Amino acid sequence: MIGAGYVGLVSGACFSEFGVTVVCVDRDDSRVAQLSAGEIPIYEPGLDQLVAKNVAAGRLGFATELSAAVAQADAVFIAVGTPSRRGDGHADLTYVYEAARQIARALDGYTVVVTKSTVPVGTGREVAAIIRGERPDADFDIVSNPEFLREGSAIDDFMRPDRVIIGADSERSLAVMRELYRPLNLIDVPIVSTSLETAEVTKYAANSFLATKITFINEVADLCESVGANVHDVARGIGLDGRIGRKFLHPGPGYGGSCFPKDTLAFATTAKAVGAPQRIVETVISVNEHRKRKMADRVVSACGGDLSGKRIGVLGLTFKPNTDDMRDAPSLVIVPALQAAGAEVRAYDPEGHGEAAKALPGLTLCADAYAPLEQADCVVILTEWNEFRALNLARVRGLMRRPVMVDLRNIYKVAEMAKEGFEYHSVGRPSVAPTPSAVLG
Repeated sequence: MIGAGYVGLVSGACFSEFGVTVVCVDRDDSRVAQLSAGEIPIYEPGLDQLVAKNVAAGRLGFATELSAAVAQADAVFIAVGTPSRRGDGHADLTYVYEAARQIARALDGYTVVVTKSTVPVGTGREVAAIIRGERPDADFDIVSNPEFLREGSAIDDFMRPDRVIIGADSERSLAVMRELYRPLNLIDVPIVSTSLETAEVTKYAANSFLATKITFINEVADLCESVGANVHDVARGIGLDGRIGRKFLHPGPGYGGSCFPKDTLAFATTAKAVGAPQRIVETVISVNEHRKRKMADRVVSACGGDLSGKRIGVLGLTFKPNTDDMRDAPSLVIVPALQAAGAEVRAYDPEGHGEAAKALPGLTLCADAYAPLEQADCVVILTEWNEFRALNLARVRGLMRRPVMVDLRNIYKVAEMAKEGFEYHSVGRPSVAPTPSAVLG
């Protein structure tokens, strides 16, 4: 497994749980040292136990040198980063191509070289050309095996996936891949065999479609607010249609994370370059970026149109719960906008403080969920961590200077918040003022 980041580490640990001997190779010496010492450099529920179990069993190891691991391998997975390239939106394939060159020099006997990284269509052919250029004598096949791992539930996604996509040109390579995934036969997971190009397009199309669903329901939420409708009832009403489905119809401050932003951008950019522009996806990207900025305006409005000298408490900074990932999180847009408007911002996130300290200068990070609320003029919920779903609302109200909540994840019920004495603003639902009895109480 070339790359011991999120995808490589989770995939390697899960393959070793299947009984496969796996070596995760990473050129980051400190990362490999951490992993070898039993320390997991990322937060993913259950990953520390899975890694420890398989290291102890001798099925999982870590190394900085690629040559020995590749020479002994039946399959080599490329699981390195493909960030957005600065300036043009294309995926930066520098690490993928460098991995291909290093793999080529180390190949010994027939080997299946697998692109696990999310890559634009045509990358597999280019990887094959690089290897062939470095080693004309090499006996290998290229396979595309895109990952569909959700941060926070990645182990379950690997062990019980909706499907496994294998883009392969030869029966020989397909047989190797089917053997690797053989344990999934017991639970009848569909193994979809395609061409290289089809597998590569499938990954980008899947993420772009999910991003589109999120953006669609966010725009419907705006309509609901304007006409007095409830977006959750609308989402349920359309989601019960089997052709639409209920998943990813949850309104919020816009999508973020390590996948959707860069993958939608790369998909749209690649498609435009080959003369097949994806207009819907291009609009999704634009709407999503505008939405994050718009969420800051909602907080300003809830605070009377002026944040000068006011204190805002923020709950949640990561792009989603059960991860420490801050990449393209809505907080990276919303928090600086609140600060620029004159607010003092104090925040708490169960796992995101390390990255937040680097990405959000001037932000005060607090030790628990209640500390940011002391003398706050408004509390903003940005990430739906479970511990925020059952706050002691009487305590929250008592801590705050003004009981105003802007819940951008809709984790509370509108009527209940009014009874608890809050001015409550959410997404796609009517805003409410405290009930008279709550105010008197």
